[in-house]
Amino acid sequence: MKRQALAACIAAAALALAGPASAQRPLKSVGVAVSDLANPYFVAIGKGAADAARNIAGPRVKVTTVSSKYDLHTQVGQIENFIANKVDILVVNATDPKGIAPVLRKARDAGIVVMAVDVGADNADATIMSDNTMAGVESCKRIVERLKGKGNVVIVNGPPVTAVIARVAGCKQALAGTGIRIVSDNQDAKGSLDGGMEVMTNLLIAHRKIDAVFAINDPSAIGAELAVKQAGRADVQMVASVDGAPDAEAALKSKNSIFAVTAAQDPYKMATMAIEIGYGIMQGKRPANPTVLIPTPAITRNNVAAYKGWASR
Repeated sequence: MKRQALAACIAAAALALAGPASAQRPLKSVGVAVSDLANPYFVAIGKGAADAARNIAGPRVKVTTVSSKYDLHTQVGQIENFIANKVDILVVNATDPKGIAPVLRKARDAGIVVMAVDVGADNADATIMSDNTMAGVESCKRIVERLKGKGNVVIVNGPPVTAVIARVAGCKQALAGTGIRIVSDNQDAKGSLDGGMEVMTNLLIAHRKIDAVFAINDPSAIGAELAVKQAGRADVQMVASVDGAPDAEAALKSKNSIFAVTAAQDPYKMATMAIEIGYGIMQGKRPANPTVLIPTPAITRNNVAAYKGWASR
């Protein structure tokens, strides 16, 4: 009897140990849908997702990254393909946070864990994003300091997604209560260098006096600075931005640049956290807070030498 009891105890212990392991859902494939792979920010998201997935599941895990060029129809089609291919985790940088909702619901109904990165998306399981309000505040605080609270500012806006809206709101928060006047805030530069050049060129024609520029990301800020230089406008004292991109690092280190500050995001960390949390959700472990905000410190000429940017990953 004692032997039978001992054997039963051993069998029960073995089952208890085997239970969680057998219930563990393997990570086999990941789909990453971003807005524009011409932007190094989104390249870093793809790399972060791939590295995190391989760290969890080994080198054989399949990670596919696609770009929609900010087109909702294209992104929906890409996600439909990911659903058909039965990915385990979908990491999505939504082109349209609400327009993407039906296909994200379809993905979740198919058993796919949906992780929104960079911007919020309706029907995502969780969201990992920069503290975009902080980014706008930190960047535009430097405008207030440089202009001593007086002057004309233009905001080079972007696509109407949650991240962009929050950055602009943060900038306006920093400028509120000062003598600074926002003379334009509704021009969408599409988050690109070419768009930044085009929008800023038009703003320079429309406004005879502009003291500073806030652009919603580094590519559009670089484009805005190029437009200022081409126009020979000495009245524009500085360009402020958000991203912490390699081009912004170079501009901050250049003596000939009016690029003065970028609030640094960490797209690589954003993507690795999305995969790690997404894998936890696969195993039934949902985060206490479905939205994770990553701090966005200001990078200026004074601290850029110590900044470990995207290229360091």
